Amino acid sequence: WRQSASAVYLSVPVRGVRVTPANIFCTERYLKVSSPPFLFEAFLYAAIDDTNSTAKIGNGVIFFTLYKKEEAMWDSLTLQSADKETLQYLRQSAVLKAHEKAKAETEAKKVTKQEQKKYALEATMKLEEAERKRIEDLKEKERQKVTEELELWKKEQKDAEKQNRVQEEGELHKQVEQLKEKKNENNNKTRIPNEGTSKTRLKPTKGHGSYSMFSENFKEEQLPAPRSAATIKVNFTLRVFPTPLRESCIREEEEWLCKQAEARRTVSADMSELEDLKEEEKNPDWLKDKGNKMFATGNYLAAVNAYNLAIRLNNELPLLYLNRAACHLKLRNFHKAIEDSSKALELLTPPVADNENARVKAYVRRGTAFCQLELYTEGLQDYEAALRIDPKNKAIEKDAEKIQHLIQGTMQSS
Repeated sequence: WRQSASAVYLSVPVRGVRVTPANIFCTERYLKVSSPPFLFEAFLYAAIDDTNSTAKIGNGVIFFTLYKKEEAMWDSLTLQSADKETLQYLRQSAVLKAHEKAKAETEAKKVTKQEQKKYALEATMKLEEAERKRIEDLKEKERQKVTEELELWKKEQKDAEKQNRVQEEGELHKQVEQLKEKKNENNNKTRIPNEGTSKTRLKPTKGHGSYSMFSENFKEEQLPAPRSAATIKVNFTLRVFPTPLRESCIREEEEWLCKQAEARRTVSADMSELEDLKEEEKNPDWLKDKGNKMFATGNYLAAVNAYNLAIRLNNELPLLYLNRAACHLKLRNFHKAIEDSSKALELLTPPVADNENARVKAYVRRGTAFCQLELYTEGLQDYEAALRIDPKNKAIEKDAEKIQHLIQGTMQSS
């Protein structure tokens, strides 16, 4: 070994032994190269900068460059007058410091990784926002284009109507002129000739005191009288199907009529079943209470049947759909739970203070069903809607945070 005021240069021969960086352990006061069956161990004379110090392996030699923490010349490379207990203490301290350093580096890497994840998430959100804005701009441009085309079409239609109106007026004017010319010709034919030009005797017309020439021809040339106004009544056969008849839709019409008949038979059968019920069993509130008791005892199928009958009697009570959604969650019928929760939210309108609790339950149950189906984004939206109604609910807030972490984990893994 050799040294300078700022560094120590040490060569360790390892001929015939394969050494990797994992075989080298170095701290401020301790250096070890472990490559069975050989071991090199040195308790350094003073502290070194183990972070910047280097080790090069090659040609059967490990060449260490150890930078001193304080510039000074060492009397020796290792401690000379230390007993075994001191050396054991230094060895344990070196291992403990190495573990603490490794732990700190792991924590730092973890923090860096979290920051990178956060940055990646923010960048993804920005990209999605930019893409959403681009799509909205494209939609707006398309809408403006369609509006302009519609306005142009309307203008062309107006111009065409105006031109047609002018043509019709010209044709009408032409017809009027033709009628006037024809009438003048008829008047010229009925005019009395001069005495020197004709000796035709005038004959009286029957029923009239005046005379006219060529009376028979004149009658033939007269225009017919306009027709009298009349009202025509047309009766049409009433169609059962609510749309106009098309040959290509005959099969669909027959299928629709069959479904209507089946629905009427089902309704009549349901009414006959309801007639056999007791008076209290025809009360939706009584059936709701019965379903609640069955739900409390864990008999979810029976509770669903009770709620089904209550809904058949009155399908405008949102609590029936809300309670049936809870049963479907227990039975893992998640799609049905989503349908019942959505129906309950439709009936819980307008949103007022009296139905806040019911709306919170509906959003939470629908969000739970979405999460069970791994639709975490939709589930998080429902939980956030419930928090907007009840912002002080810590349980819902905690569940929303868990869903947010799940979404972030899914995005990172993908």
